[in-house]
Amino acid sequence: MRRSAWWMLAPYLIGLLGLVLIPFGITVAMALTEYDLINPPEWLGWANFRELWHDDGFRTALMNSLVFAAIAVPLRLGIALMLALLLHRRAFMAGSARTAAALPTAVPEIAYGLLWLWLFNPSFGPINQVLGPLFNRLGVLAPRWLTMPADARAAIILMSLFTIGEMFVILVAARQALPRDAYELAEIEDATGWDIFRRVTLPMLAPVLGVLLIRDTIMSLQLSFTPALVVTKGGPPPHSTTYLSLFVYRNAFEYLRYGYAAAATVIMLALTMLAVLIQAVILARARQMRR
Repeated sequence: MRRSAWWMLAPYLIGLLGLVLIPFGITVAMALTEYDLINPPEWLGWANFRELWHDDGFRTALMNSLVFAAIAVPLRLGIALMLALLLHRRAFMAGSARTAAALPTAVPEIAYGLLWLWLFNPSFGPINQVLGPLFNRLGVLAPRWLTMPADARAAIILMSLFTIGEMFVILVAARQALPRDAYELAEIEDATGWDIFRRVTLPMLAPVLGVLLIRDTIMSLQLSFTPALVVTKGGPPPHSTTYLSLFVYRNAFEYLRYGYAAAATVIMLALTMLAVLIQAVILARARQMRR
């Protein structure tokens, strides 16, 4: 029995070794060297990490990534939960609405970014064409999505809010799987809709929400890469939408500083693991308090 169990785990373990552990070890080793794909690696020790500590561009990318995760992850999770609660029932056009909510996730990221590049165009983009008269009446300028730092950051966050299809589908399935008895009991006790959500739905969905929170925190460092590369190209200056993923990409593939990019990757991974650990501890304590 044990031998058959190990054979069943073998494909996963091989994938873990070949796709995670070995690349991670190579990345850590490369972070301690200077390497440009042309000359042999030159040992630097901790020099790359010391340089990152004093690199204003890296600090800006780090702060941009933290702000993006702090704003985008709760918004994405909240919107996915709201849509799941609205569309989980069998009703007229509910299936079409669920498809529409999940569809943007299936669009290739480059095509998705090019679409938003057109939508955000300040001259003929549909967003400003629609919102322009409203902002004029309010006496304020319409957002300049691609040229102003704050507006560009808001644009990247806005783009991420439409790619919640995976979370939405999981939450719809989780909501449909909840036992009907709990809701019937709440209705007998004349509980309001808010009380049912707060005391029945949310506690039973909490484990799923916790997993999605951790998953989306990990993914948030990747969600910002393609929009920042395609739509804003890391700008407007100075590095307003340069996130850690884009910082690593540019140092590796544009500047050919693979050791430096590897050091930034190690720090990015460490921060991600720290954020996940903190969230896991908070969720575990919240679960104990509910008991």
